[in-house]
Amino acid sequence: MSYFKKDKRNCKKGWKIPVEICYNMQEGSDRVAELKDVKGIGPKSLALLNKINIYTVEDLVTHYPFRYEILERNNLQEVEDGEKIVIDGRVESIPILMRFKAGLNKMNFRLVTPSGVVGVSIFNRAFLKSQLVVGTGVTVIGKLDKKKNVITAADIKLETLSNKVKIEPVYHATSGLTNKNISTYINMALLQFGREIPDYIPEEYMERYNFSNKKTSLNLIHNPSTQQKLKEVTIRLKYEELFAFMFKINYLKLENKKKKQGLERKIDKEKLQEFIKSLPFELTNDQQKAVNEIVEDLEASHRMNRLLQGDVGSGKTIVAFLAMLANHLSGFQSALMAPTEILATQHFHNLENFLQNNQNKENSNIKIALLTGSTSKKDKQKIYEELKNGTISMVVGTHALIQEEVEYHNLGLVITDEQHRFGVHQRANLQNKGKKPDVLYMSATPIPRTYALTIFGDMDVSTIKERPKGRQKIDTVVKKNSEIKDVLEMMYKELKQNHQVYVIAPLIEESENSDLATVCQLRDQMKLAFKDRYKIDIVHGKMASAAKDMIMQQFSENKIQILISTTVIEVGVDVPNATTMVIFDADRFGLSTLHQLRGRVGRGESKSQCILVSDSDASRLKIMEQVDDGFKISEEDFKLRGHGDLFGTKQSGDMAFKIANIRLDYKILLQAKKDSKEYLLNKETDNDPLKIKLIESITKG
Repeated sequence: MSYFKKDKRNCKKGWKIPVEICYNMQEGSDRVAELKDVKGIGPKSLALLNKINIYTVEDLVTHYPFRYEILERNNLQEVEDGEKIVIDGRVESIPILMRFKAGLNKMNFRLVTPSGVVGVSIFNRAFLKSQLVVGTGVTVIGKLDKKKNVITAADIKLETLSNKVKIEPVYHATSGLTNKNISTYINMALLQFGREIPDYIPEEYMERYNFSNKKTSLNLIHNPSTQQKLKEVTIRLKYEELFAFMFKINYLKLENKKKKQGLERKIDKEKLQEFIKSLPFELTNDQQKAVNEIVEDLEASHRMNRLLQGDVGSGKTIVAFLAMLANHLSGFQSALMAPTEILATQHFHNLENFLQNNQNKENSNIKIALLTGSTSKKDKQKIYEELKNGTISMVVGTHALIQEEVEYHNLGLVITDEQHRFGVHQRANLQNKGKKPDVLYMSATPIPRTYALTIFGDMDVSTIKERPKGRQKIDTVVKKNSEIKDVLEMMYKELKQNHQVYVIAPLIEESENSDLATVCQLRDQMKLAFKDRYKIDIVHGKMASAAKDMIMQQFSENKIQILISTTVIEVGVDVPNATTMVIFDADRFGLSTLHQLRGRVGRGESKSQCILVSDSDASRLKIMEQVDDGFKISEEDFKLRGHGDLFGTKQSGDMAFKIANIRLDYKILLQAKKDSKEYLLNKETDNDPLKIKLIESITKG
């Protein structure tokens, strides 16, 4: 049934169409139902719903409960003193209402239950008095005071349970919008528009898994009759959400593979291998495998779209440099974009050394350039000219690489370091500078397989787990605030050896509601502890980029011995002389973030240490003492914190699942991935309206 009829007059002829539906019909209109069309939702309710990110009818009916209250009748004799009780019965006495100061009232009445009479007290529910007529059947939820034979009620429902089990949904709400309001609006929306809510599961899979239709599933998820039914429709709705998501991922991956717009090139593999053999160290198996995968992609007819991920210190950068060399050997330019000037400068110098130290003079003469916001106008002009005429083969830089004035002669490879720190448009702008260049993303944030499958599902992934030989383990220890003297002594021991120290604080400014350490407080405390023996400075996210880069540069030159910082140094310059990392209020950080921070030390030959200062969450932090594998730590973080903020910066878009959880629902995810791929590749379904709709939603997005 469509609720948009061409002839509004039909409503006046006695058709059996709900009045709410007639209300929304517009003559000659095919408009989509809006949230305001739901009966009972006025301007005030609309604004409140918008506050919790509900903007459409579909948003409303897919605002799933985050938990359920299972109401099963107790017996007065079975419940212990002070325990929660759910009991139904009939009101025996007229409720007595007592008013105290403004906004506080209490109501008392007696309740006759199957297991005896009990007193009921409830605060701030004066509006219920007129409904609690003697003889009314109610269900009371609260705590039992066995000595006084009184239940202090948290809620009273105007119905009896009898021997039934009632399952009540609990929603995320906001001030002014109650759980009951949300439930009412959802059920009204389902009554009016339930048949119009799109279903993203193809008919063949509906039949294969014996799924109920979308409207029935939505009705049951919001009004479950039994726990078994709730389980069934929950699986069905999770599958649907993951099917639609994996269809998108599979489609994007397929389209990328289908594009015959990759550059035609032939790489001189012998010269590449000669270069690799001349390196002063041997590549790990993982590094060599990643290089082979990248070279294979570069020579393929489709564009490379690959993620290179690895643990801190696993040697991703050398693989990226070898990719640039392979690209050069096929006659094309490369561009490497880093999120900060100091990191771009570090990459440039490392690339310079990488090429100069090679025994093959031909490679040491490759023209490379550094292009950042700080590059002088004169130098920029020269770089622009040489990029355009092809003199420069490799360029490293920041956002300066994507400025309008920059033109490339034949850009063949684009690499973005710490790719999640760039916006989608920034990455796209760099790619669009060339004629379909191959793309390589780098990330030092190890991601569990489950997470990588979803976030980077439309990419190929190369993973480096092995560490290069000689890389030392960083000793990690958890200390309490009462042990601060030990922490300072550990720092002093390293400072006396002319080593440097990072100190991390989670906040920048003081908050009335928090006693967490701030960078400014810590600076004062460190100055008090170390006097004028060592230069101490601070760096944080609110500082201008130029100021941050200047301080980081001074730290790298050992002009600053103690650097107090927020997590901005998570990705930064290598300082081999920094051997100690102290993280205050460590319990406030995710394990993956702690591991990234820890990776800032241990870059040189000296033994390094990481000290986690915290008075709480000790068991979680102990993982850091025992495990130094970033992938294992990431998996632990994933278990503890779900699929949320593993990067320290919230991922937007597709990861905002409404009902699925990619860790808990991994089996469903794998099935949805398999089915969506099968459906996508099935030519017989090409004219299926659902398939067309799914593809349109991707291409339009």
